[in-house]
Amino acid sequence: MRKKNTRQIFENVAVVDAGTKGKAIAKAPDGRVIFLQNAVPGDVVTVQTTKKRKAYFEGIVTQIHEYSDKRTSPHCQHFGLCGGCKWQNMSYDHQLYYKQREVENNLKRIGHLDIPELLPIKGAKEQYFYRNKMEFSFSDTRWLYPEELKQEEPIKDKNALGLHIPGMWDKVLDLKECHLQADPSNAIRLEIKRFATDRRMPFFNPRSQQGLLRTLMIRTATTGELMVLIQFAKEDKSSIELILDHIQKTFPEITSLLYVINQKQNDTLYDQDIICYHGTDHILEEMEGLKFKIDAKSFYQTNSAQAYELYKVVRDFANLKGEELVFDLYTGTGTIAQFIAKKANKVIGIEVVPEAIEAALTNAEANGITNTEFIVGDMKSVLNDAITTKYGVPDVLITDPPRDGMHKDVVEQLLKMAPDRIVYVSCNSATQARDLSLLKEAYKILKVQPVDMFPQTHHVENVVLLEKRNA
Repeated sequence: MRKKNTRQIFENVAVVDAGTKGKAIAKAPDGRVIFLQNAVPGDVVTVQTTKKRKAYFEGIVTQIHEYSDKRTSPHCQHFGLCGGCKWQNMSYDHQLYYKQREVENNLKRIGHLDIPELLPIKGAKEQYFYRNKMEFSFSDTRWLYPEELKQEEPIKDKNALGLHIPGMWDKVLDLKECHLQADPSNAIRLEIKRFATDRRMPFFNPRSQQGLLRTLMIRTATTGELMVLIQFAKEDKSSIELILDHIQKTFPEITSLLYVINQKQNDTLYDQDIICYHGTDHILEEMEGLKFKIDAKSFYQTNSAQAYELYKVVRDFANLKGEELVFDLYTGTGTIAQFIAKKANKVIGIEVVPEAIEAALTNAEANGITNTEFIVGDMKSVLNDAITTKYGVPDVLITDPPRDGMHKDVVEQLLKMAPDRIVYVSCNSATQARDLSLLKEAYKILKVQPVDMFPQTHHVENVVLLEKRNA
């Protein structure tokens, strides 16, 4: 039996809000919410629904009847297809407004939290070319534009080196330009694609798992150092050396040229051997005179300028006087721990990734910091009674968990440990709100500071200062 077509057309629909994951919100005639891509609050549009659920629709805009005064012209020719910068069509001041409001709504509606002081969001000075890390995918079956599909003659160039189409793991948009990472990022990506295509090096096919060229990672630093890493899907010494030699010769400013032979089903680097082909196996980032060694597997905030602003907020909220014991949970390479160390008596950093802890120890030694210690292990296992027996109860605890937030066992241990102050840094205010709601009987919120790390996107970082209620 043929499936019934449930798509509907709604005309002259007002876009009323911006919601989660960068989607705009409108209302259907029956009152149900419609989630839209590439619309801006204030637009009046015609919508064709693509999904129908009990409580909402998803749809696409087929016509704009009235343009919102919040709109601006996107910088990038790929806007609308590439999912990297979904808010390029919204002016930056309005982006900041919706990010701040999302933080407030999540804390109040999900966490049912009282917020005595919500500070104005810290916007970014640079709204484009701000990322210090980009990862691109190779594909031998790139995304084809509708006009290409209508062509009668066969399409010759199906190679792509770019970003995945949102929701399509096997479709890669071939990027002609990207406004997220400063040059020479675009030049490197375009030259690698040209060179490999001219020499008929096979681009990877994620379905068949065949091909040679798999992914490209480019990392930059404010020090001027530059890392390029290519993942190859198999060992092919002559081809690998050919393309790496060309990259080295064409871009002598590259200080770290690396590669990986990855024969797994996925692209993750963390269980792979990184091979240094030229230069060093790392680059150096600098902040307030501190140097941080960043290797291919290191986590470092991807907006260096705003990372500095974020860490200054953390340091300010911690309000250290020089005598405090500080625990820094999910410390990564120990960036925050070292940034605040000179104002504390001792800082204990905890992280699950062994390579990150090795980097933290190396960085601390290089920076001459002697009052930090770093522990490797799963947070819910390491954060126990033994750690407080060894080091004591922290006066201040800083936590910066991944997007999923803290494990409930970690939250329970925080309540048991009962530090005087907690500084909670999060890239997901929804899971942050959930965790804070579990702490609210013992802790009160003093202030909240959103920080925009990712202009042109819906993502926002948030810092919350908590104080023990009986302190």
